[in-house]
Amino acid sequence: MVTKGRKKKLPPCLRRGHTGTRRRICLTEVSGMNHKLRWLLVILLLLLLIGAVLLGCFRQKDEALPTGSWGLSFPTEGQPSVGNTSNDRLLEYNAAYLGDTSKKVIYLTFDAGYENGCTEKILDTLKAHNAPAAFFLVGNYIEKNPELVKRMIEDGHIVGNHTYHHWDMSKISDEATFRSELESLEDLYTQVTGKSMEKYYRPPQGIYSEENLKMAKDMGYHTVFWSLAYVDWLNDDQPTKEQAFAKLLPRIHDGAVALLHSTSQTNAEILDELLTKWEAMGYTFGTIDELFAQQEKTS
Repeated sequence: MVTKGRKKKLPPCLRRGHTGTRRRICLTEVSGMNHKLRWLLVILLLLLLIGAVLLGCFRQKDEALPTGSWGLSFPTEGQPSVGNTSNDRLLEYNAAYLGDTSKKVIYLTFDAGYENGCTEKILDTLKAHNAPAAFFLVGNYIEKNPELVKRMIEDGHIVGNHTYHHWDMSKISDEATFRSELESLEDLYTQVTGKSMEKYYRPPQGIYSEENLKMAKDMGYHTVFWSLAYVDWLNDDQPTKEQAFAKLLPRIHDGAVALLHSTSQTNAEILDELLTKWEAMGYTFGTIDELFAQQEKTS
């Protein structure tokens, strides 16, 4: 007895009609399926690409900032320097090392761990050029030089927080000690000047950690690094005028945050000529208030 096998089902396109018609219908369906597969493949590739970009962004955001001294390289003369990390990354912590690179503006900043007889001449020069600056001071400086601090304010300069003791702040991990270093200087500043200190912080020696940046931000501070500096802080090995200009003129760039030490005899002697040369190159001088206002606007 022969058992009849089950009839094999034909695809819809082969169930009826003439052979030629069947063939044309099948080809149409296959072509339609290939078209859909191509679109599905394109969509899948786009989703994979978007996923890869988002993953890269999250990885970059979560990547820890380096701990140590702020450092710079100058790959191209006249162009902005390259820092330990990007300005965009620093802005997450209300920090910056560079201003608006589309404008010929320089932001002058001076660090002062002590008074070396140079600040009065520097202030005279800044006044003559109508150039605003930010002075980052420590406790010892404010205690011993109250009249100079008051003159900085009267001349329209910003006095920023360089901490009370000028310690390596990257070694301070607890918030209470970090806060005390900044608040102690704030209190001293208020006692001497009768004013509240503006919330700008520069880590001593440029040594910082990501935790420090977070703590400064939580205290309402902006952390100010720099994009131009040279070795001017060694009293026993001061650079010559020519050596100073060889560093400060070719490396100047749009949006530069210039760090100079007010303890430097060389800086006091060359500042008038230096500002004149920068002005001849088309530069003007801005405040770090303006720097951060512009950064926050564009970000």
